[in-house]
Amino acid sequence: MKIKWLPFFLPLVLVLVTSFRLPQPPRPENSPLDPPQEVLFDACMYDEGWSMLSQPRFWQRVIRISPDTSIISVADSRQILGIFPTSRYDKLSPEGKDAFKDSVRFSMGLAPETRLYITFGRSHFYLLKETIPAIQTAVPIFQEVGVDPWFAQAILLIESPGMNRQSNKGAYGGFQLMKSVANKYGLVVNKTVDERGDLSKSARAAARFIQSICIPHTKAILDSYGIPYQENELWFRLLVMHVYHAGPGNVRGVMGAIQPTRGGMDLIRTIWHTEYGNFKNSSQNYSQIALACWMELDRLMGRTQYAPVQMVQKPASIPDANLYPVSWR
Repeated sequence: MKIKWLPFFLPLVLVLVTSFRLPQPPRPENSPLDPPQEVLFDACMYDEGWSMLSQPRFWQRVIRISPDTSIISVADSRQILGIFPTSRYDKLSPEGKDAFKDSVRFSMGLAPETRLYITFGRSHFYLLKETIPAIQTAVPIFQEVGVDPWFAQAILLIESPGMNRQSNKGAYGGFQLMKSVANKYGLVVNKTVDERGDLSKSARAAARFIQSICIPHTKAILDSYGIPYQENELWFRLLVMHVYHAGPGNVRGVMGAIQPTRGGMDLIRTIWHTEYGNFKNSSQNYSQIALACWMELDRLMGRTQYAPVQMVQKPASIPDANLYPVSWR
C-alpha cells in the first residue's frame, strides 16, 4: 500500500464516505406510466430475490445517475463504497488513481488486494422510456415466430443505447446483431443497405437466432452436466442471454471452468465471477444489466409494488446504509 499518499487522499475519501449521496431520480410530474399491453412484467425477479442481489442493484443505480458522477465499488460483489464527481477522479494521474484506491481500501478496512472498480453514470446511455415503442413492436413478432417474448424485452432494454449505433465489434440495431447473423437469417447488410436498422426485420432475425442457436445450445450445455431446467425459469433465460451475447463456445467454456452440478441463481452468480476466453467483464455484466434495466423500467412504470413484502429486506451481503454513502432503500 502506498502509505505516503494517504495524508493527501484520506480527507477526500472521508468526504466521499460521509457527504455524497446518490442523486435521486426526479419525481414524475404525473402518475407513473401506464403499462403498455406489450410491456411484460416478470414477477420472478422479485419473488425469487433477484432484485435484492448487489450486482443488478448496482447497475440500476448506474443507470439512474449522469456521467458526471462516478461510483467506486468492490469488483467481485459490486458493493458500493462511495460516490464522487467524475471530473475529480479523471484529473488524477495513473499513480494518483492507484493511490486513491489504496486510500479507499485503507479507510474501509479492505484487504490490499481487493479489486475496486470506478464506474461513471449511464443515465444518458440507457434510454428505457424510449425503448417502450420498440418493445411494443418486437414482442408480437417474437410471439409470431414462437419464441419467448421475454427475450425481446430483455435484449431491447439492455441494448437500448445501440438502437442507432454500431458497436466496436460491428453489431448494429436494436438487437445488436452481427453482420453474419443478420445475413444468416435473411437480412441484407452491405455497403448501401443495412436492414439491421429495421426494427421489425431485426426482431424477426433475432427471434430465429435465439430459436435455432441460443436455446438449443443452452439446453445442450445443461444436458451435458445433467442439470434439469424449465425454459420459463429466470435463470435459464439469463443463461440464454449469455449465449446470445458471448456465443455458445464461450459459455460452454465458462461452464467447463465452473463444472456445475445444478442450475438456479447460484449458477448465474458464479458465472458473474468466472472468465473464459472472450467471456470477461462485459460478458459477466450482460445479464446483470439486463435485470437492472428491467427492474428500472418497472420502477418507472410504477410496478415495483408487485414485489412481495418478504423480499424487501436487506441481505447480509449488503452493507448498512448508515456506514456507507448510499441508501439501499
